[in-house]
Amino acid sequence: MAKTNQQVSIEEFLSFFPTIELPVTLTDDLHIVFSKRNEPFPQAVLEQYLWPLEGNDVDEMTEFVPCFQLPNTYNFHAFVYWKAELLNYQYVLVTINEQGTLIDKKVIAGTSSDGDSLTTAITTIEEDFEILVLSGHAEQEKRADFTGNKSKATRLELLPEGQIISLDA
Repeated sequence: MAKTNQQVSIEEFLSFFPTIELPVTLTDDLHIVFSKRNEPFPQAVLEQYLWPLEGNDVDEMTEFVPCFQLPNTYNFHAFVYWKAELLNYQYVLVTINEQGTLIDKKVIAGTSSDGDSLTTAITTIEEDFEILVLSGHAEQEKRADFTGNKSKATRLELLPEGQIISLDA
């Protein structure tokens, strides 16, 4: 992929992520709403900000959609984007400091398949920055076979310094 030489400020980058009110629940199809409401990322933003976050492990088929920015984070910025790859769709929560340096990054919801099975996770981010992730697993041919005994709940928290930690130690 050819690279551009255009530089994008951190303010310009963050402008792609509208601030939302919490709580918010991320489902496997909510990215459609974000892709209709939010401006798509230009090539320069992908190159300067998103590809480095992904370890430059992206190809021309990888799609990114800006979702939202969390309110009231004060000393850092927290935002969510959706990333689509072959058989792998993820909502990614990222925290950066005021200069744009990465503090933390975590996949918090999405759907993935290995061809034989399907794993889906939905997430709710609460007003106090507690993050509840509910994930389920089913065999591919029984896609609607997500049951309570195959589900797993995980609790995360976004700390005041920007770290994303597990509360299920």
